[in-house]
Amino acid sequence: MSDASLTQAQAIADTELETTVGRATVATLQSGVLEQDSGTHELPAGGPDPSRFDAKEAWYPVFYVEDLDKTKPARFTLLEIDLVIWWEQATESWRVLEDKCPHRLAPLSEGRIAEDGLLECPYHGWAFSGAGHCDRIPQQAIGGTAETSERACVTAFPATIRQGLLFVYPGNPNNATKTAVPIVTPIEELDGWVCLNTFRDLPYDALTLLENVLDASHVPYTHHRSVGNRANAAPVDLELVESGKQGFQGLWEEGPRKGTLGRQDTTFIAPGLMWHDLTSKQFGRTLTVVYATPIRKGECRLFAIFPFKFSAKLPSFFIRLTPRWYSHLGQNNVLEDDQIFLHHQERYLEQAGGSANFAKAFYLPTRADRFVSALRQWVNRYSADPFSGATLPPALPKEQLLDRYYSHTIKCASCSAALTRLQRIRLACLILAAIAWTVAPLLAVSLGNEAGFGVVAVAVASLVSGAAWLGLGRLEQQFYRGRETPLRNLPEKKRSQKK
Repeated sequence: MSDASLTQAQAIADTELETTVGRATVATLQSGVLEQDSGTHELPAGGPDPSRFDAKEAWYPVFYVEDLDKTKPARFTLLEIDLVIWWEQATESWRVLEDKCPHRLAPLSEGRIAEDGLLECPYHGWAFSGAGHCDRIPQQAIGGTAETSERACVTAFPATIRQGLLFVYPGNPNNATKTAVPIVTPIEELDGWVCLNTFRDLPYDALTLLENVLDASHVPYTHHRSVGNRANAAPVDLELVESGKQGFQGLWEEGPRKGTLGRQDTTFIAPGLMWHDLTSKQFGRTLTVVYATPIRKGECRLFAIFPFKFSAKLPSFFIRLTPRWYSHLGQNNVLEDDQIFLHHQERYLEQAGGSANFAKAFYLPTRADRFVSALRQWVNRYSADPFSGATLPPALPKEQLLDRYYSHTIKCASCSAALTRLQRIRLACLILAAIAWTVAPLLAVSLGNEAGFGVVAVAVASLVSGAAWLGLGRLEQQFYRGRETPLRNLPEKKRSQKK
């Protein structure tokens, strides 16, 4: 296809999308999810310019609150801005400052929360309030007032908690209260949800993540034997219902598993929230929710939430009993089904001209790619790429792409605690096995013929402890690194054939 033909195809797609927008604006989205269009907020996310989406003028989740520690600061990078997050005792709230002391530019996240509740710089002890004001300069002579200068202040960012997530507003702070926080409204509207959640720092762009999760057609193949099955692959007839600067809505009338689960509705709220909504007779109502928070070019933090509303009580009971760390191990396996090829895919797209040239770079002949096209058209129409003009860093080796410890475990309260407990249990098993191995021959020598049962019992204890040590070791490795070969690429089990 020639460049002219591709340009014409893109223009037709754009016209089709604009016609859809003309029939029903985002203000009338059936779910009512876009709070800023309901009259409760003065400014839309992305700023007031109807033709441009300013990435900084929006709220982003940065941490699940349950993963933050009130006794020490945490670090996060949002849109290339290094942040320090800490609990201010005086206001009993989480505060967010730029992670940079105005004195000598040391990262405040390497400091501590002092006895008086202020955030203390690790370099020279300058201390700051949650509003960013400098309270003291230890090196200053008595009577000095250097701490009152604006140059002694740290930039503070608005923060709020919604649905268990800490959100930060990186743009003009005066716009924060005028702009809606993107939340999952079905959770607010209905009671009785039981939720699983996870997060992970991913080695690819937030837009690449959104493009992937909006694409329901990849699940049977990419996630074969984890959460998908190739046997369920079938035509995917997606329909774009409404679209605009604030996002879009679509539906899949037939739905997954060849229509056996029912219709699936999809919502994208700009700039980084999407969910699939599915109600089936077998399982009740389920949501697949993803927030994509941009860290820097080629890196984002995923927040995934899986709300379930079962028709029966027993599944909810078992989900509530599941340790958070245990579900995270399984969810990391699913994320790694995509991780390596998405890391390389976005580099191929960049080489082909990036999002602006997606219609030429991608061959999208079926309706299964409608939401992918809608996302890329949204990016192009509203200049919504948060890192426009930036270049992706060199590709990472496979070993780094499969890292779990630094991308998740060390930042997760449940997984880091579970890993510590696991390591202690392993050590206890090793010590027990060593003691039993040492005691067995001593019993045999000291008790002679009467030592039979005791020696057997001690030997069994040694073997069981050793086996537990090895088994727990395999489990421990899952907190550090993902599996080398995804389940979809493992040999299929051969079915027995009758001769």
